[in-house]
Amino acid sequence: MIAASRVGALVFTVADLARTERFYRDSLGLDIARQPGEAHTGGDFLMATLPGDMLLIFFQGDARPGSSPVVVFSVDGGIDRTVEALAARGVSIVTPVSEAPGGWSADFADPDGHVLSLYQEGAR
Repeated sequence: MIAASRVGALVFTVADLARTERFYRDSLGLDIARQPGEAHTGGDFLMATLPGDMLLIFFQGDARPGSSPVVVFSVDGGIDRTVEALAARGVSIVTPVSEAPGGWSADFADPDGHVLSLYQEGAR
C-alpha cells in the first residue's frame, strides 16, 4: 500500500505556457505564478495553489491528448521504500526515484497505462 498522505498535485503538460497562464489567470481567476525552471525541469513552469493546498503545475512540452494531467500523490517520507514495494508487487515503474523541484519524485503506471506519480519534499 502506498503511504500517500493525499493527492498533492495535478501536473499538466501544455503546448504554450504563456497561453495557459493567460487562460488560468484571466478566464478562471486563479493566482498563477511563473516559477523559474531548473536544469532537470526543462525550463520555467507555472504553479497555482487551490483550496486544500492542491497544486496545479504546468510544464511546456508535447501536449498529446490523454497524456496529462498526471496525478501526484504526496508521501511524507520513504519514497525509495515505497517504489521498491510497488515494483515488488509487479507495478510498472515508469521513472525511478529522481530529483524534482524541491524534492524527489517517481512515476508508475496503473494496469491501463495511466501514469501516476509520487512526490516527497526534499526535507523528508
